[in-house]
Amino acid sequence: MDRGSGGNTAAVLKARVCAAIDALADELVEVSLELHRNPEVAFQEVRSSRLLAGRVSAAGLPVDIPAFGLATAFASEFGRDGAPVVGIVAEYDALPGLGHGCGHNVIGTSALGAALGLAALGDDLPGRVRLLGTPAEEGGGGKVLMAAAGAFDGLDAVMMVHPADRNLPSFPLIANARLRAVYTGTPAHAAMPETGVNALDALVTAYVAIAALRQQLPGSHRVHAIIREGGEATNIIPARAVGEFGLRAPRQAELQVLRSRVEACLRAGAAAAGAEVTIEHDPVAYHDLVANAPLARAFRANAEALGRRFDDLAALPAGLAASTDFGNVSHRVPAIHPMIATVPPGTPFHTPAFAEHAGSPEGMRAMLDGAKAMAMTAVDFLCDAALRREAARDFRHATGAAA
Repeated sequence: MDRGSGGNTAAVLKARVCAAIDALADELVEVSLELHRNPEVAFQEVRSSRLLAGRVSAAGLPVDIPAFGLATAFASEFGRDGAPVVGIVAEYDALPGLGHGCGHNVIGTSALGAALGLAALGDDLPGRVRLLGTPAEEGGGGKVLMAAAGAFDGLDAVMMVHPADRNLPSFPLIANARLRAVYTGTPAHAAMPETGVNALDALVTAYVAIAALRQQLPGSHRVHAIIREGGEATNIIPARAVGEFGLRAPRQAELQVLRSRVEACLRAGAAAAGAEVTIEHDPVAYHDLVANAPLARAFRANAEALGRRFDDLAALPAGLAASTDFGNVSHRVPAIHPMIATVPPGTPFHTPAFAEHAGSPEGMRAMLDGAKAMAMTAVDFLCDAALRREAARDFRHATGAAA
């Protein structure tokens, strides 16, 4: 039923939240540009988290910072007790050396704007809203850690919006895991190499084996590798070498198979060189995204009402994908992660060009449109019991969750 509280229709409520966000536009742009000018990397987002949480508090809303065991996380919840709860997710961490090369200043401020716009409905808000400030998406898995502490418990839906070079209802966000291989050999003078065991040889052999493995992998799988340590001097046989590896596959089950094959390459390198290897797994792994189709359709309709035109996922270049800790959230709660055009077409993520455009006037327009589209989608969800049932049904079907 398309009704809000006190006789307000969803359409009326959506008009009101958009007007509230427009009234806050200058403040939101100021916040987004402040984040952009002062990028902070994973778990060090002290200034960024306090800036966003401070604006929440200044609006008269409750806010906890730190939250859920993380110093740079924050949380705010408001609305009717006992009503459906929508989560809105803010990200604000930056990339080392690149600043906001993934546009998290846009993400954080669009979430802030959506929450403040919904809060402006006051007693007419037809449900509850939980704004979550989530650190360390680019490395560290803040959402995974927060989820374990209960941050997403009790939510009926959750959403965020991400900058991109086009408008999309979702994005191919795949499973991701990281591991570290530490090789141990025996040091020796390089003029007498037969007396030593070369740990770097073991790592290089494993690296080459993984390079050979790549050509046998499906196009949807990825293995990334760097050599973190490889010796101290050319005249010393390295007794220690360290490699770091990133693995991606469309689903968790496929990622586990890929992990086993990569580990076999790592052990083969050790065996070939006569070294020992210790394989260390990052305890935080990113799951694939389960995009909730009914919610994604609602977001698309609301963004189109703002003048946005969407591409279909089928139009994306083959092999285009990324990973996010929001994927883990999507296995817990009906979730959407739409993309909003912020940068010129063809601008790749994690580049200086993307960072530059994330602070541009077009970036600020995207931030405001993202805030409005999320707020309107939240209104739809809170007002429409049929949409809530449809979203829950789609989630159960996609994840196998119990009814």
